[in-house]
Amino acid sequence: MAYNSIGFIGAGNMASAIIKGIIKSGMFKPEQIYASSKNGASSEKLKNELGINATSNKEIVNACDVVVLAVKPGMLTDVIKGFRADVKKETLFISIVAGTSIERLKTMFLNDALNVVRAMPNTPALVGEAMTAICAEDNISDSEKDFVLKLFESFGEAEYVPEKLMDAVTGVSGSSPAYVYMFIEALADGAVAEGMPRAQAYKFAAQAVLGSAKMVLETGEHPGALKDAVCSPGGTTIEAVATLENLGFRSAVIEAERACIEKSRVL
Repeated sequence: MAYNSIGFIGAGNMASAIIKGIIKSGMFKPEQIYASSKNGASSEKLKNELGINATSNKEIVNACDVVVLAVKPGMLTDVIKGFRADVKKETLFISIVAGTSIERLKTMFLNDALNVVRAMPNTPALVGEAMTAICAEDNISDSEKDFVLKLFESFGEAEYVPEKLMDAVTGVSGSSPAYVYMFIEALADGAVAEGMPRAQAYKFAAQAVLGSAKMVLETGEHPGALKDAVCSPGGTTIEAVATLENLGFRSAVIEAERACIEKSRVL
């Protein structure tokens, strides 16, 4: 199916990242993109910056083939109430609203036949390096699934997962940029303690993390094998690794991730 227009209900950072990604990829031209926001300021900003259409929720639902729900979870029920009577049966909805299941969305819309896909990108979308998990029910066609995958791949990587894994996704990619930032900060602090200027320390630490991640993705090697390749017998790296193990580094990461996942389940 060919889609001629896409609308974003909510125009915050994540919606902005997606819009920039799809314009860059050529999936949609600016004039085919619509956005709305609570007070109009953020959608008007995107209009001025990117040349898209700033409009209302109702106009988006009436005009667009694809509608992306990108509002705060606490606002969602009231937002949907404002336009659900105008929903067309052929419209494809994509929800990036945190912690809201497909079943819950259908309940809010009072529509069990709603065509809705759920997705969870993470904040590196802002620099075109998102990791997005997507889930869809059986009523979503293969062509619709392919379109949604291509949409999210326009600003990073994306994969389909069963909806039951979305809480695990929160732990491993949704929230994990925060853990990585803490690791980068700690690496930099260690270098600063040895006399390196802070700005330089952040660059060295961040580039080391970026390069290491690319090694995992591009070589296909197991992270443990890549770690072993750096650890010369009796050398500096194995000394550091042994200290991290002694201090419970891996256990701390795993337990933090499990706490994150459990919190996601109860929200």
